[in-house]
Amino acid sequence: MSFIPDNQLVILHMIPLPQPTKVVESKQNLGVFVIEGLYPGYGITIGNSLRRVLLSSLEGAAITQVKIKGVDHEFSTLPGVLEDVIMILLNLKQMRFRMYGEEPQTASLKVKGEREVKASDFKLPPSLELANGDLTIAHTTDKSIELEMEIQVERGIGYVPAGDRKKEKQEIGSIALDAIFTPMKRVSSKVENMRVGDRTDFNRLTLEIETDGTITPEEAFYQATDVLLKQFEVVMSGVKEIAEARLDSSRQAKMAPVSEEEKDEGEKSPKKSGKKAKTPRQTKGKKAAKSKE
Repeated sequence: MSFIPDNQLVILHMIPLPQPTKVVESKQNLGVFVIEGLYPGYGITIGNSLRRVLLSSLEGAAITQVKIKGVDHEFSTLPGVLEDVIMILLNLKQMRFRMYGEEPQTASLKVKGEREVKASDFKLPPSLELANGDLTIAHTTDKSIELEMEIQVERGIGYVPAGDRKKEKQEIGSIALDAIFTPMKRVSSKVENMRVGDRTDFNRLTLEIETDGTITPEEAFYQATDVLLKQFEVVMSGVKEIAEARLDSSRQAKMAPVSEEEKDEGEKSPKKSGKKAKTPRQTKGKKAAKSKE
């Protein structure tokens, strides 16, 4: 006979567990992941949870502020530059970074003459790495033009509009940008039925993940799963203590030894018999018959 260890909550796994995740495709920034053997309905449950976390809760780096020499606001134009300031800002928002520190970082650009200005023209600090250096920022159309700008890169989660940023963080003369921190480009999920034993209603979940190049699809999948696990651990922690305490008290009550007094009381208690108990009249009648004899 085996006993359950004390202070350990026992969870009965009535729902079968799925198979480990398979990476069926992995190339550059695209990955395809398949989870088979999911209990009916769990394909949608797990697929939606992972997709939501992937799109909204992974950390990344983005430009939050920009200073352009000779520009006071986003509706300005620059002489000798083909794009207006709004278009330049839109291009800057597409720059993707790997950031190896927690503090905001600054990068600068200074070009002269007629040319195509690319993201790789920025001078980056050691803690910043650019993932898409071929991105076009602007075109200068005058040989004598000088284009100078400075950007600030920060870490964050999801998408933060420029209006939500605190004013005290914005430097004088800088333009705040909508920060796209998420490293995800696209996440799609598909759920199909599959056979497990005699049942044909188990689920197969296929997740297709495309990143911006700052992290791999495998890293994104792992981080999203880790976020969900940590959230559920905290959610369960408070209830787990109560459940363990009640389980312990119930187990102790069942396993408590029977005392000698309880045994004696059990032996003295009247046992049930198939015979009918005699009534007082029947007893008196028999006694009277014996006395006459």
